[in-house]
Amino acid sequence: MESDRATVEAQLGRPPRAFRRVVVRCPSGHPTVTEQSPYDKDGEPFPTMYWLTCPALVAAISRLEAAGGVERWTRAAAEDPTLGASLEQAHAEQRELRPELDLGVGGARPGAGTLKCLHAHVALALARPGYVLGERILGEPDPPWPSVCSAP
Repeated sequence: MESDRATVEAQLGRPPRAFRRVVVRCPSGHPTVTEQSPYDKDGEPFPTMYWLTCPALVAAISRLEAAGGVERWTRAAAEDPTLGASLEQAHAEQRELRPELDLGVGGARPGAGTLKCLHAHVALALARPGYVLGERILGEPDPPWPSVCSAP
């Protein structure tokens, strides 16, 4: 656990907040998704339950966001009933898993109507397989995992 925390700190370039544990590892065995506590050590709310830490995957999803991915995937979820239902179920599951905070994926408030952060959706898809919208977002980068891992 302590070595995971140190690896995650190196991946993020800062100490992780509200770190609970690593829940997903990349094919090379490095931390990829962490689970966060609802509150950090100072008692401040930490709305994101699953945090993406793999530097290569974070960079790939950041490129999607920079290219208008949040808006594009928000529209897709609004227009495609399967994606919309998947998103609503994911928000409900997040509120059920973390009743301390009445927030959905990535800290989305009920009825927000827009995605907040593609990283949070990808992290949830990796941590809890079956989340269709997150899995589709994850499928966009090609390849999602680098062939040679350079993670700490």
